[in-house]
Amino acid sequence: MPEALPPNALIVAHGQPGDPGPQQAAVEALAAEVARHLPEARVRGATLAMPGALDIAVEAALIYPMFMATGWFTRSELPRRLALLGADKARILPPFGSDPGLPGLCRRLLAQAAKAQDWPLAGTHILIAAHGSGRSRAPFEAAQKMARDLAPLSVTCGFVEEAPFLADAARDLPARAICLPLFATRAEHVTDDLPEALTQAGFKGITLPPVGMSPEVPRMIAETIRAAL
Repeated sequence: MPEALPPNALIVAHGQPGDPGPQQAAVEALAAEVARHLPEARVRGATLAMPGALDIAVEAALIYPMFMATGWFTRSELPRRLALLGADKARILPPFGSDPGLPGLCRRLLAQAAKAQDWPLAGTHILIAAHGSGRSRAPFEAAQKMARDLAPLSVTCGFVEEAPFLADAARDLPARAICLPLFATRAEHVTDDLPEALTQAGFKGITLPPVGMSPEVPRMIAETIRAAL
């Protein structure tokens, strides 16, 4: 009998429509790192923004959405795009923002950052920087859930696309503060909007890389995919 092929998993990110190449390369690199922790499966990456990239979904048994919330893209647009490709039988897992390992990861990242500053984490204010949306409650609710998951830490949420906006949320925060960008990738909101808002607010704390860029993320995703397989 021919050797059975390993099951395929596809990590799907939004990407950047105006310049799709860098984010496509980033999700492919993430998939390669996940694959190192998951030798029993074939893991690849695609963005919705890169023309033709999602075509490989026809071979996927599982789809892992590299999104922060279960919103319009994961509930409607991604299933629609998969159906058009004839890949609607692939199982779509909960998105990265709902991964059961994420709250623990965020707490570890915050604890490491506070320790590096010689700050007690319990006495450090946390600013969650998130996308938000003027159309869907899902991104707002995802950030608020993370704030609850980080209790009893003192946490404020600020958003790029809805109130409370980042500059307003960050204004007047104590110098002993850590900004946790609740973003899956390092795109324009992280590289441009976030630093601009923090500068406008006179934020005196420290800012972490987006949580999706943590070195722990590939192993976490691999564990979630393995459990689903």
